[in-house]
Amino acid sequence: MDELFEILTLAQTDKLAKKILVVIYGSEYWNRILNFQAFVDAGTISPDDLNQFKIVDTPEDAFEFLRDGLTEYHLGGAPKKTVEVLPEIAKTRP
Repeated sequence: MDELFEILTLAQTDKLAKKILVVIYGSEYWNRILNFQAFVDAGTISPDDLNQFKIVDTPEDAFEFLRDGLTEYHLGGAPKKTVEVLPEIAKTRP
């Protein structure tokens, strides 16, 4: 739980150098453990915060989410002609 909320907080507060994709596997389990919608209903998180992760039940759903997200956030656009050093995905901003 600590690690899950830590990475979601870093993503929510824009502290990561790149967009990350968080997959949570097993909706039956996680929906019993945490009611994410209750956080929204109580006003403790924004409805948009629910877009910081995806709960999936099959490897195929996880693959589709990861494939689409990586394509959109990390492979989109034309290749750059100049070589630049990009920050590591888990590197935090100051």
